[in-house]
Amino acid sequence: MDEPRAELKADLNERSNAPDFDELAPAEDIVHGDRTRDDFFDAVLGLDSPATATEVADRAGHGVDAAREYLEWFDQLGIVTQVTESPASYERNQEYLDWRRVQNLREEYDSEELLDMLSEASDRETDLASEFTVSSPDRVSVAQHAEKTDQSIDEVWERLSAWRTAARRVTLLERALIP
Repeated sequence: MDEPRAELKADLNERSNAPDFDELAPAEDIVHGDRTRDDFFDAVLGLDSPATATEVADRAGHGVDAAREYLEWFDQLGIVTQVTESPASYERNQEYLDWRRVQNLREEYDSEELLDMLSEASDRETDLASEFTVSSPDRVSVAQHAEKTDQSIDEVWERLSAWRTAARRVTLLERALIP
């Protein structure tokens, strides 16, 4: 994870005056229920690199002006981050989405349930990691591993994806357990 830019980091005074997140409207109330909003939200979630309003509009199947409005709104909410000015481009803010997922886990489950889920996810991650001879899924060459183990590229990719998913789940569950 990259460090946030200096102007995005909270100083000690800002940390002591943290907003009351309970007063904010839940994200699901903001991004569900209206088809156009859902289309733009889905389009933004699918971003894997910065995109312009035109590109987001194409993905969502709506007009560019509407895309600009939703992107500005999503930027204010923290769902996306504006990357460039002219033309304006935006990227999905995965940190915000992870934070929301952690908040949802905390709301839906008690500590004991989270610990049980963490134990299961950790066991799954360990089992999947044992199939590979490296410490991280990012260090695996799918094609080389497939050739070395006489598996199809699809099989290796699926197992590697499962390992990444398990590792991400462990991280989110650990974050949910920290008050």
